[in-house]
Amino acid sequence: MHFVAALDRVPGMRCVLCLFEGVATGAADGYGRMAERPAITLLHGGPGLANGLANLHNARRALTPIPQRGRRSSDAIIVRSNPPLTADTEGWARGLSAWTRVVQSVSMIGPDAAAAVQAARTPTARSRP
Repeated sequence: MHFVAALDRVPGMRCVLCLFEGVATGAADGYGRMAERPAITLLHGGPGLANGLANLHNARRALTPIPQRGRRSSDAIIVRSNPPLTADTEGWARGLSAWTRVVQSVSMIGPDAAAAVQAARTPTARSRP
């Protein structure tokens, strides 16, 4: 929630809370198609990504720019506290995305997020599979 609150304070960013990842990814696809601008989603672990896979597949086919942010399966706190939330999110993302990156450190979140938005704005990174 701190991350979402911080994003909401950034000029030019508008955060929209969706209570289900299927709704969030569908809304991002619709926004991206209409505005022709990236609509970033923040999904919760493997189950969150799984809930949005169909909409992300449709967005990829339509060349909609949607950078994703989700937790990796190796996040230690998730693995220790709730094994059902673990999944190969990186592998799933590779199947839906022409461009992927795993953030290696907290200091790289900003630069990697900027690279994701830039890639989403590049038609070759959004090419059909």
